[in-house]
Amino acid sequence: MHSHKPSTLAHPTFNRREALRAGGIGLLGLTMADVAALRSQAAPHRPQPPVKSVIYIFLSGGLSQHESFDMKPEAAEQIRGEFRPIDTATPGIQICEHLPLLAQRSEKWAVVRSLTHMRNEHSDGHHIMLTGRSDLPRGFNPSKPMPTDHPTLTSIVGEMVAGKNHLPSSAVIPETFVHASGRVIPGQFAGIMGANRDPWVIDAATKCKQYGACPNCFDHQERDMQHTGDPVYESPNLRLPEQLTSGRLSRRLDLMQLVEERQRHLDGFQDVESMDRSRQTAISLLTSGKVRQAFDVHAESDEVQDAYGKNRFGWSLLMARKLVEIGVGMVQVNLGRNETWDTHGNIFPHLKQHLFPPTDRAVSALLDDLDQRGLLDSTLIVMAGEFGRTPKVFRLPQFYKRPGRDHWGAVQSVFFAGGGVRGGTVIGSSDATGGYPQDSPQKPENMAATIYDALGIPHDAAWYNAEKRPHHIYHANPIEGLVG
Repeated sequence: MHSHKPSTLAHPTFNRREALRAGGIGLLGLTMADVAALRSQAAPHRPQPPVKSVIYIFLSGGLSQHESFDMKPEAAEQIRGEFRPIDTATPGIQICEHLPLLAQRSEKWAVVRSLTHMRNEHSDGHHIMLTGRSDLPRGFNPSKPMPTDHPTLTSIVGEMVAGKNHLPSSAVIPETFVHASGRVIPGQFAGIMGANRDPWVIDAATKCKQYGACPNCFDHQERDMQHTGDPVYESPNLRLPEQLTSGRLSRRLDLMQLVEERQRHLDGFQDVESMDRSRQTAISLLTSGKVRQAFDVHAESDEVQDAYGKNRFGWSLLMARKLVEIGVGMVQVNLGRNETWDTHGNIFPHLKQHLFPPTDRAVSALLDDLDQRGLLDSTLIVMAGEFGRTPKVFRLPQFYKRPGRDHWGAVQSVFFAGGGVRGGTVIGSSDATGGYPQDSPQKPENMAATIYDALGIPHDAAWYNAEKRPHHIYHANPIEGLVG
């Protein structure tokens, strides 16, 4: 029988971002449990058995299936577009000519060409594909997250999977999705689970207003622009202040115990266990060299950074690998703020020059790196957007110099690798125009079930609200034929 696991995340009033900064952590009240965690740092390391992990790469804006993993070279020109397919290492499977590195590694990945839902708007699609639920909840607001939203996949995993090294079991990098208008995109948070179960967001990317793999960013309408923000990718500062040694910190924790107990009585703080877990996270970040190192992508050799690409896409996937290595169960990697993949116009030059090269490079490096470290079999990689793109190429000359494709929820291609995925496999197909599933249609619920199953979450599992009411997690079966 499934039992509810208390959340590892912070109380709504606790500033998670500040908890990543050494100065902020030093001001927290800390418990005796934290003292034990601190003192245990000197204990001999006991290797942990491998645990299934998931890296969910989300391409905000919507990847075109016709220009990537489901090309239609025999279709009319206005459907097939400008790009041509190339053979992969797997006979019979072709993908876009501008993804040559992934083509060489097809034995490590599979593609589902028939995932479908009924929504064509960005906010709707984000909510659907980030929560794994095709229906929009009561009170849905496309302009902002609501407490009645379905919980994001990362919140559910954070609730159901035990964390390691006093860290939450799921994380989002390198930032949340915020539109250029300031609209915070729904579907990224815990919703009905409660704000104390919001995902752990590691805010590592600078706030460039442009699109793509900064500093190699671009503008969809090809207006004059330049990259903004320095440095390009900032690993959080997790070191102790120089004047605060581990010994002094340990003594300070002892002294803070009495203050903490009094403060709880004064404030009437209810979520004591959640706050304790947050403090344990803070202690782990401060005192564990292995944990701190996972956040410092720039500490990796130039060879490793070059393999991934020294840009926001490459550094994000490198950090994802490092987090998986220290035991974070699920890492959602947001590749492209402000709907970077929304190619209404100039689709062919922008994919060819700005989006496919860093993506092809970074995802291929991730596959190789995990494989070389013996982690690929235990790490499921999923790559999707909020929807696909329209079958026909069209023009909006008032905004774009060259043609593009519109939003299209009816079908998209979803990339899977690692985690026992049968490499060189294609699940499902779309029709002759790439507009609708032709066979083996899959729902976002099937994708979510595949993620939960990879993490070992039981099929009858549920999370519980404050009234102890169960909310079942699985709403479909895992994608058949993908793993095995």
